Amino acid sequence: MEHPIIGYHKDEEDDWVAELSCGHNQHVRHNPPWQLRPWVTSRKGRESRLGHQLDCKKCDRNEPKDFKV
Repeated sequence: MEHPIIGYHKDEEDDWVAELSCGHNQHVRHNPPWQLRPWVTSRKGRESRLGHQLDCKKCDRNEPKDFKV
């Protein structure tokens, strides 16, 4: 199920995590060659993706929310 990105934070390993409107978090790493997400490396890039839809696997599995929306 797709939900828009509403914010970001870094995890304990200093990786970027997208906060989705559904209340779930999802890592948004740029680790070539497996994941090409150069936009995550800059503040301007991350801001440009606010509202972008990501497929939330946690919603598909009916997992509890990571945070309150």
